[in-house]
Amino acid sequence: MSESEMKVTLNGTNVFGTPMLDFSKIALPGLSGELAEQSLARAREGCETIKAASEKMTEALRETFSSNARSATDYGLKVFEISNANTASALDFFVHLIGSRSATDVFALSAAQTRKAFDTASDQNKELLALAQKLATETGEPIRKHFTKVLHQAG
Repeated sequence: MSESEMKVTLNGTNVFGTPMLDFSKIALPGLSGELAEQSLARAREGCETIKAASEKMTEALRETFSSNARSATDYGLKVFEISNANTASALDFFVHLIGSRSATDVFALSAAQTRKAFDTASDQNKELLALAQKLATETGEPIRKHFTKVLHQAG
């Protein structure tokens, strides 16, 4: 099949080398005249309703993605900040450790560093948890809100 046969023309007469079907001229079994027209009108209305709902959900997903990108960026930046702080703390510990003069100093520095690392990790985990919860909330809320709105309008 050539490329020209695969293209759809503007008037819709050629799809993969076959003519487009005109469903408006197809008779519905058991229906004639005015009833058939009413059925087709209802089908068109249903399709328009589905199309409108789809457009609204697409908009909700677009808003969600935008919000999600901001929150994910904040989370990523916080991870980098934490990584930098932990690296600086470890380097400071090693500098002090190298400068220690006795085994007692090494044990005291190690104990202090362990306590400090535990407290810092606890605080950092709380910050990351708060950002993760914010990300989850900001991601789910617009979808829930728009989905509920679309369902109420359709129902």
